[in-house]
Parts: sequence; structure tokens; C-alpha cells
Amino acid sequence: MNTATLSTLSPVSSVPAPQPTPISSALHRACLAARTAADNKGRDILVLDMRSCTPLFDFFVISTGTSRRQLHTLAEETDAALRADGDTRLGIEGYEASKWIVQDYGDVMVHVFDPDTRDYYKLEELWADAKKVDWERED
Repeated sequence: MNTATLSTLSPVSSVPAPQPTPISSALHRACLAARTAADNKGRDILVLDMRSCTPLFDFFVISTGTSRRQLHTLAEETDAALRADGDTRLGIEGYEASKWIVQDYGDVMVHVFDPDTRDYYKLEELWADAKKVDWERED
């Protein structure tokens, strides 16, 4: 076994250690999630670059749906698009309540709101220091 191979193995097993996700990949997936929301008639879509605000994730994708069915469609279609792009959702919250659905993709968090809940929590104001990404031009 050569030294290049040794450096990519975890110390406990012969399974390759996970490689860090490049920011460009996270940005690509955030923009893909935003485009998927737009394709499914999501409203007021934002991508926020969270890297200067928190070490927990790199991007927020925020959109609004007008009905329970649309919120579910936005969440399901986003999941399908990111899965097809090779990403795996780590968790989901709020699907049954259908007021605020949060999908966790590690470095990308997707938030789908109904209008009243989005207006109440105002994530874009809470995280006002985050840079807005022009997701329609990126990628």
C-alpha cells in the first residue's frame, strides 16, 4: 500500500475517511434546491451564505408555499433533486405540521414555510448579516 492510500484511510479501519465537502459543492446544491423550489412555484426564494454567521452550516435555502400540498411538494422535489445530485438528507422536521419544514443536508439547510410562519419567524431578518446569493446566476 502506498503512502497516498494510507493518508486517506481512517485510523480505525480500511474504509476511506470522509473528505470535506467543497464550498462550491454546497453552493451548487443550495442553488439546485432554490431552482427546484422555483420550478415548483415556491415564492420569495432566498439563498443565504451563512459561512460568516455560524460554523454549523454553509447555506440556507428559504422558500414559501401557499398550501400544505405545495409545502410537501417543495420538500419532496427538493429531496429528489438533491438525492439525484448525490446528496443525502440527514434529517427533516415539521413535515406533518406543514407550517415550517426544515431539511438538513449537513452544510445546506432547506426551509419551506407557509406565509404566516415565515412572516412570524423572519429568518432573513434574524440572519440579516448573511450575504444573499444570486441563485439564479450561480452555478
